[in-house]
Order: sequence, then C-alpha cells, then structure tokens
Amino acid sequence: IREYSYFIYYSDRYQDDISEYRHVILPREIAQFLPRNTLLSEDEWRYLGVTQSQGWEHYLIHSPEPHILLFKREKDYQLKYPV
Repeated sequence: IREYSYFIYYSDRYQDDISEYRHVILPREIAQFLPRNTLLSEDEWRYLGVTQSQGWEHYLIHSPEPHILLFKREKDYQLKYPV
C-alpha cells in the first residue's frame, strides 16, 4: 500500500459556515483494500496511506465512486485546537 501512497490525490480545502471539506482520491491499487459501504476511522484511512492534519473525519461514501473519500472537520479546527 505504501508504495502507491505517492499517487493519492488531495483536493484543495473548501468550506461553508460550519465545516471545512476536502476529498481524497485513492489509486486503484489502494482502493481495492477499502471495506464496502463503511466509513473509515482515522486509523483505517491513515493505514491506507492518507496523510492529513488532525481533526478530519471520513463522513460520506459516494457510492458510484467509493475510491473518492469525502472528509470534513470543524471550521478553523487548527486555530481552536492547536497541537
């Protein structure tokens, strides 16, 4: 899995009044390890090679494209919860 993590695509972040969002596109070589119809815990998506700062939650599965992971976190998370 790690050898393909270089091919993971991270979108720019976008937001509304409440949350910040981004999507992550996994290559086929990693996507084959995704459990079906299950949201991933942070440990699970990190195991697949996804690297992001703290606070992101895998919140939605887009059934036609399960290799695209949809994430959200509280707006201004890093300002509210500095490490």
